[in-house]
Amino acid sequence: MDVVHGDRRVDEYFWMRNKTDPEVAAYLEAENAYADAVMKPTEPFQAVLYREMLGRIQETDLSVPYREAGYFYYSRTEEGRQYPILCRKQSSLEAPEEVTLDLNALAKGHKFFSLGAYVVSDDGSLLAYSTDLTGFREYTLQVKDLGTGEILPERIEKAGSLSWAADHRTLFYTVEDAAKRPHRLYRHLVGASGADDLVYEETDELFRVFAGRSHSREFVFLVAASHTTTEVRYLPSGQPEGVWKTIAAREHEHEYDVEHHADRFFIRTNDHGRNFRLVWAPVEDPRRENWKEVVPHRGDVMLEGLEVFRDHYVLLERAQGLPRMRVANLRRGAIHDIAFPEPAYSAFPGANAEFDTQVFRYTYQSLVTPNSVFDYDMETKKSTLLKEQPVLGGYDRGQYHSERLLLTAPDGVKVPVSIVYRKVLRRDGSHPMLLTGYGSYGFPFPVGFSSNRLSLLDRGFVFAIAHVRGGGELGKPWHDEGRMLKKRNTFTDFIAVAEHLVAEGYTSPARLIVEGGSAGGLLMGAISNMRPELVKVVVSKVPFVDVINTMLDASLPLTAGEWEEWGNPHVREHYEYMKTYCPYTNVEQKAYPVMLVKTSFNDSQVMYWEPAKYVAKLRDHKTDGHLLLLKTNMEAGHGGASGRYDYLREVAFDYAFMLTRLNISG
Repeated sequence: MDVVHGDRRVDEYFWMRNKTDPEVAAYLEAENAYADAVMKPTEPFQAVLYREMLGRIQETDLSVPYREAGYFYYSRTEEGRQYPILCRKQSSLEAPEEVTLDLNALAKGHKFFSLGAYVVSDDGSLLAYSTDLTGFREYTLQVKDLGTGEILPERIEKAGSLSWAADHRTLFYTVEDAAKRPHRLYRHLVGASGADDLVYEETDELFRVFAGRSHSREFVFLVAASHTTTEVRYLPSGQPEGVWKTIAAREHEHEYDVEHHADRFFIRTNDHGRNFRLVWAPVEDPRRENWKEVVPHRGDVMLEGLEVFRDHYVLLERAQGLPRMRVANLRRGAIHDIAFPEPAYSAFPGANAEFDTQVFRYTYQSLVTPNSVFDYDMETKKSTLLKEQPVLGGYDRGQYHSERLLLTAPDGVKVPVSIVYRKVLRRDGSHPMLLTGYGSYGFPFPVGFSSNRLSLLDRGFVFAIAHVRGGGELGKPWHDEGRMLKKRNTFTDFIAVAEHLVAEGYTSPARLIVEGGSAGGLLMGAISNMRPELVKVVVSKVPFVDVINTMLDASLPLTAGEWEEWGNPHVREHYEYMKTYCPYTNVEQKAYPVMLVKTSFNDSQVMYWEPAKYVAKLRDHKTDGHLLLLKTNMEAGHGGASGRYDYLREVAFDYAFMLTRLNISG
């Protein structure tokens, strides 16, 4: 065992945590050199895959404009440029273009670039935005005068969420502490000298603070939230120096969020059940005793969110594992659903910046339908397709088939699986398969389209998503059954799905590749220990594999807050349970599958040393001769390369690794 409770001295790879030690960087570069040498024969194939994927993308493209406060906002891309250009036009789409931010110019000279916040003041004159140049998700907030194009002197480090007040000059923003926890809210007056006013400081290490604005623009919200508990304060946006009031004081495991409409707040709350209900409360006195139920709690339907407009609201729900949108008319009280045509899909609200409108914008995609933007008239109940993302090269969705399966876990629970393949499918185990999953934080795994994935499907692959417990596909109970002292359900669900897909002839163990990232990388590490013979290849991206050591160290980003997801190893029961599945702890002297493990040196969510230590321990313990590669992006963070062309090259590398391990090279 590598970790004795509270004692890291027995971890023989602990030295890898010292990021400033030249030996650490040298070690990672040596692993990179080995990976590149192994993959060098595949470089022509990588080039083929890259050209193939690039050839499906409309490089010079335009997003669907959305209207906000008299302007139409959109982004566009240009062939050969890594990042979008953010633009707007005043009053009409025929007006002259105004570039608000050229991300290519901001990224010039930097190997990594990411845009965080992008929020325009109510009068359209000022843009508050934040950027990260390392991948560590440490954002610098700046303000641009959109009239003159001048970047103002304001420069705020470690900035998080932000919101303008209605006076067009006051900016509320959060900042992070040393553990990257947003813990303070400040009020800043653009152009003013002196220190900003500290509005709020959160001292509980389990809680993070966020600033936001109601859709009506009439209120600013300050949200303090842990993984299980919420507390919301509100302030009229026209009174930025006013007194903040609380909707409902924090109460353990009570989660809620708030929207505003006229003289009332709409509140989504789990006070009557894990799947949430909807209530309203008067703005003048929103205490819990004044809450009136609008939509009751339902055991089989998860209320995920709410979009509020002048005459309507839209319930964002999840039923039978699939997204559902229900439109309610505030004047007449009638409710109806927006219809979706496929058995497995994703649907999300789009850019709905306007409050006074009867049009609700949403996006829709599936495993065979590219991302599509619709405007839905909430009065006429008509959806209008504004744009389906082009897939160049003659993509014909009729050549592909998607379906949704329900497969049985060891305890009898039915696990949803989304699956896609070319229509000519032989259920004889001969097809290669890429199976992926996540299963943490209550996040549903999106059933989305990928033009890159066609490079696998067109080579005979079946692609499948296992919607395992720990995710949110079937509401909060689905999450609860795969976290804390029930985390092993996530892994046994995934194993059961793989076994069923093999038994039903979709693939075979010799043709099965599994992939997961971050908490999905934990899933990959756990199943590699539990059932290494079940799969041929494992691809783990920024994998959270050193669970016990990371959860013991509250100085690391995310750790303390995530005790409510994984457990706290300072509690013996939690520690003993973590020992049963922690991938790093459970590496043994036995055979493991072929593996590609990827990480980033500047990752702030899963520190690079977790996958580096994991690979080092595997090298020292595994008894097979199977290939094991560690590939570290020395210039990026949790999401890998930031530029779109660099990202495609990373995908081409991954695909070439997968395909050549199955002797597919063309």
